[in-house]
Amino acid sequence: MNQNNTIPEVSETPELTPEEITADLGEQHRIRLEKLAELREMGLNPYEITKFPVTDYAADIVAEFEQYENKDVAIAGRIMSWRDMGKANFIDIRDASGRIQVYVKIDDIGEESFKLFKKWDLGDIAGIKGFVFRTRRGEISIHAKEITMLSKSLLPLPEKWHGLRDKEERYRKRYLDLIANPEVKDVFLTRTKILREIRNYLDERGFVEVDTPVLHTVEIGAAARPFITHHNTLDIEMFLRIETELYLKKLIVGGFDKVYEVGRIFRNEGMDSTHNPEFTTIEMYWAYVDYFAMMDLIEDMYRTLCLKICGSDTVSYNGVEIQLGKPWARMTMQEAVEKYTGKAGKTGLELIELFEEFAEPNLIQPTIIYDYPVENSPLAKRKADDPAFTERFEYFIYTREFGNAFSELNDPIDQRERFTKQVEERRKEGANAKLDEDFLTALEYGFPPTGGLGLGLDRLVMLLTDSASIRDVLLFPTMKPTDS
Repeated sequence: MNQNNTIPEVSETPELTPEEITADLGEQHRIRLEKLAELREMGLNPYEITKFPVTDYAADIVAEFEQYENKDVAIAGRIMSWRDMGKANFIDIRDASGRIQVYVKIDDIGEESFKLFKKWDLGDIAGIKGFVFRTRRGEISIHAKEITMLSKSLLPLPEKWHGLRDKEERYRKRYLDLIANPEVKDVFLTRTKILREIRNYLDERGFVEVDTPVLHTVEIGAAARPFITHHNTLDIEMFLRIETELYLKKLIVGGFDKVYEVGRIFRNEGMDSTHNPEFTTIEMYWAYVDYFAMMDLIEDMYRTLCLKICGSDTVSYNGVEIQLGKPWARMTMQEAVEKYTGKAGKTGLELIELFEEFAEPNLIQPTIIYDYPVENSPLAKRKADDPAFTERFEYFIYTREFGNAFSELNDPIDQRERFTKQVEERRKEGANAKLDEDFLTALEYGFPPTGGLGLGLDRLVMLLTDSASIRDVLLFPTMKPTDS
């Protein structure tokens, strides 16, 4: 048995061939099925119990031992290690909060229960009732008075399974990753905290959270390829949404002044360290303000989030100190291109290409780039003093775009012209794109001046948890099936 109370690190796992892994798992599965049959013959059904009265958690017991010493407790969790000393055994139980040692002795739980207990395996889920004490070696433990099997594990824990050396397998089988590497859970707990704090931030400033449809009847919005499905009852083609923007703007038309949505988005495009086909955005719209107000909002939001989540307004990402607390640099796209190329006066698609090639790779610290050419900004208001540009900005951190914002286009005539051009371009690419007549009609009823912003939640979580890949912050990222 493992004497260190933990699963060996992934790096210590011996290299096995796929055939050896399959054979080993098959043999272990057979042995455990035989044990299951023996337990049932002895009168124990490991899947019969429907509940267990958990009163306490391992981490609380360890952290507050003085309050728990000699107190009766009931915990439940997975058996992670086992030291067999004959009529007395030590097992480690891991629950949702952490791990704690349990002392199981034949004299305390009874001969019949102990006989059944000796048939158990690592990975089985157990309920423990007993009192808290400290062993002679000083380890905080639970002295078991009653032990109950709550579920039998029919496959071994991945201590000898090389699959958890391979990140691809860890992503595919996240449940095993969480068992073998419990620190992985911290990233997802932090993700939940980030989302909660964003909601708190926006709610406190009068924004209202709403839900809008995931299924659309027309291919609309951002220039991205959608996933296509079919509605059987209506017998129509439908599209999974590629943004939440247009519905939220309709709500501004309808009289909401401040709205936001945490939306799951689907784009049928490439995959890499910062892109997954389904991801989460947060879009917010604020009536009667422009894109400068949205700049101030997002800068303050990131600073507030960093302080609450990380305890500092500076975060380390990939070895680089990112200073979210300092005033963010602000440059027009033309200024950025001139700074990094020495070329001035560029416009349109040429300006965009120069920015992406020469300026963007230099934007390490938080930087707001604003005033984008109209050619790639179909939903942003034109600048009154220079209609070739729009009141749009994106903000960059560690060379990556984290969010996109506009003074929203509210001229229905201009919007129709731009959408028409966008649809024509999409049709040339083979898409079945159509004008969103309902949205254009909504604009004709009057869309107030509005600032809008969308940010990618996943990239923000990557930043605040120092995670290298988007798949590290998604519990179940999209993966190619192993049989393909």
